[in-house]
Amino acid sequence: MILEIATLNVIAGREEAFEAAFEKASHIIATMNGYISHQLQRCIESPSQYLLLVNWATLEDHTTGFRGSAKYEEWRALLHHFYDPFPVVEHYTLLMENYA
Repeated sequence: MILEIATLNVIAGREEAFEAAFEKASHIIATMNGYISHQLQRCIESPSQYLLLVNWATLEDHTTGFRGSAKYEEWRALLHHFYDPFPVVEHYTLLMENYA
């Protein structure tokens, strides 16, 4: 499993519209092969900044499967006009996990 982390800087004043569009976009990503789960988190100190955390079975499920699909074009049309600058997207692999 890999974790996609995207830092999303939304244009100030567009946060409510972005969150509504993201609700719709969530249904798109959840149908993709290799999709496991996702979270959208909003920054407390910078309320126009969000983190998107997506768990994928493999890197290719995201980079080739999702990004190469027609559904990605729907995702892009719903969300990409909210960002400035365009998000930085990186992928991580779990090394350690601990619960109290």
